[in-house]
Amino acid sequence: MNKITADHLARRACVYIRQSTPDQVQHNLESQRRQYGLVDRARALGWGDIDVIDDDLGISGCGTRRPGFERLLRALCDGQIGAVFSIEASRLARNGRDWHTLLEFCSVVGALLIDAEAVYEPRLTNDRLLLGMKGTISEMEVASFRERAHAALLQKAQRGALVRRAAIGYVKGSDDRIEKDPDARIRSTIDLIFRKFTELGSVRQVYFWLDQQQIQLPVARGPEDVREIVWQPARYHAVLSVLKNPVYAGAYAYGRSKAIVRLEDGQKRVRRQKQRRREDWTVLIMDHHESYIDWDVYQSNQTMIAHNESARGGAVRGPVKHGEALLAGLLRCGHCGAKLLAQYPRPRVIRYQCSGYLLNRDHACCVMFGGLRADRFVSEQLQQCLTPFGIEAAIEAIGTLEGASDERIQQKALALEHAHYEVTRARRQYDGVDPANRLVAAELERRWNQALTTEADLEAALATLQRSRERPLSDAQKRELLALARDLPRLWDDPQSSPEHKKRLLRIALKEIIATSEGETIRLVLHWQGGDHTQIEFQKNHTGRHRYVTDDDAVEIVRTLARIEPDARIAAVLNRNQRRTAHGQIWTARRICSLRNHHGIPVYREGERPARDEMSVSEVAVVLGVTPTTVLRLIRLKQLPATQACTGAPWILRRADVERCVAGRKHSAPPPTVDSTQLTLEIP
Repeated sequence: MNKITADHLARRACVYIRQSTPDQVQHNLESQRRQYGLVDRARALGWGDIDVIDDDLGISGCGTRRPGFERLLRALCDGQIGAVFSIEASRLARNGRDWHTLLEFCSVVGALLIDAEAVYEPRLTNDRLLLGMKGTISEMEVASFRERAHAALLQKAQRGALVRRAAIGYVKGSDDRIEKDPDARIRSTIDLIFRKFTELGSVRQVYFWLDQQQIQLPVARGPEDVREIVWQPARYHAVLSVLKNPVYAGAYAYGRSKAIVRLEDGQKRVRRQKQRRREDWTVLIMDHHESYIDWDVYQSNQTMIAHNESARGGAVRGPVKHGEALLAGLLRCGHCGAKLLAQYPRPRVIRYQCSGYLLNRDHACCVMFGGLRADRFVSEQLQQCLTPFGIEAAIEAIGTLEGASDERIQQKALALEHAHYEVTRARRQYDGVDPANRLVAAELERRWNQALTTEADLEAALATLQRSRERPLSDAQKRELLALARDLPRLWDDPQSSPEHKKRLLRIALKEIIATSEGETIRLVLHWQGGDHTQIEFQKNHTGRHRYVTDDDAVEIVRTLARIEPDARIAAVLNRNQRRTAHGQIWTARRICSLRNHHGIPVYREGERPARDEMSVSEVAVVLGVTPTTVLRLIRLKQLPATQACTGAPWILRRADVERCVAGRKHSAPPPTVDSTQLTLEIP
């Protein structure tokens, strides 16, 4: 039965051409010729208007977006297509949804499906059944191909032999083994990245350091068998990929990520690669090849990177930020499980507060307390743990300081050696060309000059680093470091000690700190990395009690002096005694006035002292008819009772005591003006 009618021929024919991969487009040329040959078959069957759709060359037919197939469906819906030509059903679709959509559209508009062997009418039951079977076979064929290929890849991966592309710092041998790159500069750069991360504890800080020191990183370009190493300025993601790749720990890993497939606008979309948990990796072979770091170091690095991710919120500690709060990121509420945030309501004031209160204002805050005492108590616990290791840390610090600039010099020296090779290589290429061929010789000469310029720049940079190289530590500096190691609290409390370094030490030693509040008591449970626990308790500060509170004895001195001296004189007395305010400042009349007002101490009034029958040293000297020095000597000899608020403050004498002294002088010799044990000079 002839299924082609005049109505079919009145509409145009569409020849659909597709190949799955770009590699097939480049190399499977016979398949392309067979598909384009369908144009001649369409003409032989009577069509004159033929449209060739080859937009989907190099695109899979398994449900991804295909512009050519979408254009074919739109033309079918418009009734413009009388027949669809394809070499086989698998070219039109590799999944049932697209295949049956095409069959339904062809059945509705009365279009034919024609392959290299037969003509099919989708409206006929037998043809529809046969086309459905062909589509199912095509779909199952793809599924079986994929399963066999995946099983073969998995079997090879389980042996640790599936290496598509070796990571930077490694090369793939002829037997698919992974070996360290023989290039010393590449190996040294990879080692430098891991050392700086151990020192700085942050991927961003490592990237900033590399960029500041102008240290370039290797980048591989081209296919694996002919890949070329290009040195480029450091990039953050390049540093991150090195630190997160388990290959540098000597481990072979397969299945670390997976593609996420979603339906968007009726089309299947393959999105980003999602990182999987280590427990979900398909294959993990330890000690597979030579490593740059140990596996334990790799795991600790991953933990530190994870805790530095701010986007993960309360699930992690968060990065070490600027600020004086040493416990930021370590504290967690023991009531609701939320993190405690570090707040700075005023300069040099720290407060820890449960973050759950910020999300639910209807409930009272679980835990909130001042941070200075908590920081001090936890720091004391850490110092007790670190004291036995102080000497070892000092010796290691001495070695670190002495070799601080060696890393930069070594990297520049390796870069200069590589530049020497590039200059020699460019010169050989220039010498090997015919000088008369100026089109080639000019370009080679330019490359040679560029290599010479790079070499000269590196030589200048290396000379600058060598001149600015830090001198070795002197014996006195080494002794000072060792002394600080024996007195860890003094080193910890030194104003020059960086809070960031203290935070890193606390995070290395502590997993987290659980804070709970019971009435006026704050309880901190310290969870150490080794599994031990330590409990600390302290009372909340009451209103007005904080670290910036004047000492009680200083308040009593002011209270006493305020009865005999004005504010300016009181400030002078306190300053002579090296007394300072709660903020470490000198006393002034204005600050004395503020202190009096805060503690309710009345101001000194003229005549107040005589009204209390109190006398000064000068007034007593007039009454006794002696000098003030003699009065002071009588006070020192305890012959005249007197009181003094503090050293350097005026002496206060009672009038009754002075009168008794005057009465006693009438019946005794006047007080000596010299020491009785002192020799006298007799003049004849």
